[in-house]
Amino acid sequence: MLHGGTVFDHSVLPPLARPPGAPADCQARHHVLCAFRWHQGDPGDPAELLAGFLADNGLPVRNLGRTGDKKKTIGDGAVCGAALYVSADAGSVMAGGTVGAPSPVPGIPDVYAVVYGHVPQSTGVTPETRRWSLGPWRDSWSRAEHADAVDRVRAAIGRGDVYQVNVVGHASAAYTGEPGPALRRIAGLAGARYGGVLTGDGWAIATASPETLVEVRDGRVVTRPIKGTRPATEQGRRELLASAKERAEHVMIVDLERNDLARLPGAGPVRVDELFAVREWCGLWQAESVVSAPLDGEVGLAALLRAVCPGGSVTGAPKLAALAEIAALEPVGRGVSMGGLGWLGPGHLDLGLSIRTVAVDGHRVHAWAGGGITADSDPIAEVDEAAAKAAPLRAALRAG
Repeated sequence: MLHGGTVFDHSVLPPLARPPGAPADCQARHHVLCAFRWHQGDPGDPAELLAGFLADNGLPVRNLGRTGDKKKTIGDGAVCGAALYVSADAGSVMAGGTVGAPSPVPGIPDVYAVVYGHVPQSTGVTPETRRWSLGPWRDSWSRAEHADAVDRVRAAIGRGDVYQVNVVGHASAAYTGEPGPALRRIAGLAGARYGGVLTGDGWAIATASPETLVEVRDGRVVTRPIKGTRPATEQGRRELLASAKERAEHVMIVDLERNDLARLPGAGPVRVDELFAVREWCGLWQAESVVSAPLDGEVGLAALLRAVCPGGSVTGAPKLAALAEIAALEPVGRGVSMGGLGWLGPGHLDLGLSIRTVAVDGHRVHAWAGGGITADSDPIAEVDEAAAKAAPLRAALRAG
């Protein structure tokens, strides 16, 4: 039986482990100045408390549409920006939805922000390496239980309760040794638009997420929902492009994201810039769309988070009804997965959806995977798709 483990000192970052979404030119120059933590059950509105903390530290969160006017060279000792993390549960709280089962990593806050300053050169300290060893994976449900959850969603769709629900499973494995190299392998997976590592007191999160939850840059807000998966072969590409089921599921989520942005005070007309474009992530084809709107009025961070969290591609439609189904179906909480994780700087906000994401808590490593369920979903195919999404993460963790 494996036991024990270590995690990073959060005051410094090891080389090549910049926070998710942080500018590349700031790599290895981050130094923690202060941090904000909010756990489910804590008092106050997490969106407002987070925005207040960041504003107090000089970051432009009260009017995000003006972030593009604040581009400047950041000198040593100045505030560089902040890493932001919002859990799926915190997103549900912000949206007024049903909160799911307890997180399997309760030591990780539901909202976490770290304000970083620049240092003249890297002060990253890599702890003395102990051999990394990973034990067997323990799944939160069996294949049969996962398939039954898919059938239950199909029944709910048949009753008219929902149109689509994203179903997610959890797995964990005990480990010994230093997790840093394994987490950096996760962050370095091909197609990881938000590849990076975020650390805290006794825990760390690594993501290989390819999906944009929300980006604000140059006065425009953008989301890039991903829905639809096939093996990254020529046949897989043809199947994805030809699948009426995948396209219908994808368009449903695009419509949900359009509605999310349209409800945002201060946003102008919403448009779909790109629909059902096929991209590759770690041996898988995935369909992505781009939805955007200009920020014509004042838009604050708190309002933005309440509009887009939790992400529609990992909840379903209608969003609040889907959250209620998820809470009833999933036996283990989503923890760090299916939330938002990224960066806020003087010039932009860029949060990825925390899919393809793992967490370590000093003793176990945790991972999640799932997919969207529609009336036409095949339960076994959905179980296999979740396994295909988890496979690159498990391989990266075990390598070396």
